[in-house]
Amino acid sequence: MAFDWHRPLESDSLRLTLWTALAIAIGGIVLLIPPFFMQGTAEPLPGMRPYSALEQEGRDLYLSEGCSTCHSQQIRPLKSETDRYGGYSLAGESVYDRPFLFGSRRTGPDLARVGGKYPDSWHWIHFDDPRRIEPRSNMPDFAFMARRPLDLSLTSRRLEVLKFLGHPYSELEIENAVADAEAQMAAVAASIRKDGLTLDETAARSETIALIAYLQRLGKMTEER
Repeated sequence: MAFDWHRPLESDSLRLTLWTALAIAIGGIVLLIPPFFMQGTAEPLPGMRPYSALEQEGRDLYLSEGCSTCHSQQIRPLKSETDRYGGYSLAGESVYDRPFLFGSRRTGPDLARVGGKYPDSWHWIHFDDPRRIEPRSNMPDFAFMARRPLDLSLTSRRLEVLKFLGHPYSELEIENAVADAEAQMAAVAASIRKDGLTLDETAARSETIALIAYLQRLGKMTEER
């Protein structure tokens, strides 16, 4: 019959395996090769700067703690999304994201525009116990991060590597990365204390502070420091 051409192929397991592998290889090449020739096609937005030293440390913590598993960072151009989360995401906003954190799940809300939406103290309470903010929340608490001092031993090296990959960090920024991170940590801690919360010295220099700094940057990539 006219539609039985595939039966000889299916009856020969070796031939079927080889053709399947060839099809996968061709599909993989078509999918993976073009992006190598598209590097640099997305331009940064006007006035955009890379993450500060502390924000970059916070981003790495965001990755290591699996936050991107439940929170996307990509607002699609749909009215239902822009009404809730803000303006849709632009390619130029993500040129300094390595790796991209667009995400595909929203167990929690999208965070692409969360920067400045809540005060630093809100985030501190939320990380300590999300149920204090939203009783129905299924987010695990991250109180342990407030007891872990932020490790800045590789901060300068991290910025140096990112500069090699194309991020526009100056030599001065790389040299002063630790001092800049400590200064921004002090500013975030002061903001939290101003709202009446108590932070000991460990908490004021903790991983939570770095994570808050990162979240407060999202959606505000073109604003001055």
